[in-house]
Amino acid sequence: MSQPQVSQIQTMLALQNSMNSKVNPDWRNQHFEWYRAIWIECAELLDHYGWKWWKHQETETDQVILELIDIWHFGLSNLIERDVSADEICRELTTGLDDKLTLEFPLLLEAFTEEVLRSRSFDTRRFGGLMQLIELDFEQLFSSYVGKNVLNMFRQDKGYKDGTYHKSWDGHDDNEWLVIEMQKLDSGREDFAEALYAALKSTYPVGSSPC
Repeated sequence: MSQPQVSQIQTMLALQNSMNSKVNPDWRNQHFEWYRAIWIECAELLDHYGWKWWKHQETETDQVILELIDIWHFGLSNLIERDVSADEICRELTTGLDDKLTLEFPLLLEAFTEEVLRSRSFDTRRFGGLMQLIELDFEQLFSSYVGKNVLNMFRQDKGYKDGTYHKSWDGHDDNEWLVIEMQKLDSGREDFAEALYAALKSTYPVGSSPC
């Protein structure tokens, strides 16, 4: 797994704070149950990984990764609320789990979920272990997280709530546009989020009815 950079974590913390503030400007004082959202996502993740012994199942790796990225959104929110620094998050992600990494993925997921429920907070270290076991590279986590966050912000700015947003334009769904524009950019650049937002804005239609 590529090593996380403190600057990238700082970028994600800032983006998550911006998104949460759009939903509720005073979100830090609302004490939302981030841990509850996380364990619900964990159950969905396990379904995609496969656990039923009475039927044939294959791991849907792409869906497992998407669920981990969703969990990361809630985890970042909890970390911000607890005032955990980017440096500490970076250390926790890369500390390693010693013999814990010999666990099967479902067992480590259960250990992660158990700790989240016990402490009602995000378990950064075990999350890093889950990334390693599913071979989710940090650069992929970063670019996928930033991309989804930027798209969510773009939707809100363009009228997602009041129904004036265009979900598709010029033959592509907005998620497809997101992938197209992300492939043109270097996720390592410091202004990656701003550049991605500008790219979506440049292709977005003006003056037609929403679809």
